[in-house]
Amino acid sequence: MKIRKEIKRKPRIEMLPLIDIVFLLLVFFIYAMLSMAVHRGMPVDLPKSTTAKADKQLVISVAVKADGTIFVDKEPVPLNRLAEMLKGISRSGQETGVQLFADRALSYQHLFRVLDQIRQAGLSRISLQAERESSP
Repeated sequence: MKIRKEIKRKPRIEMLPLIDIVFLLLVFFIYAMLSMAVHRGMPVDLPKSTTAKADKQLVISVAVKADGTIFVDKEPVPLNRLAEMLKGISRSGQETGVQLFADRALSYQHLFRVLDQIRQAGLSRISLQAERESSP
């Protein structure tokens, strides 16, 4: 009669399911970070667009409310001082961009006055922001 010796195996942790879970968590957090919109300006009632998307590489946020008040990164600025304030904020070595949040009720002429001040500050990368329109 043959006596079998009981071999005790050490418990082990399977790595493949653990790696799968880690990759799923990584993908989840990447998508969560990409879906967050970068907006440091004042809340403005933006116009609707079906092709609107958030540009997350621009650094200066300029918001213009319906009554014509202008905010640069939540600081109120008069129109005649907008160009010099933007020159002070923008970095000389890098090409700085501007996110322009203009209220939909703002007059076209006032919007162009703000755009002229931004261009006088030497900034040419201007992104007009809009809300994504929901599809029916």
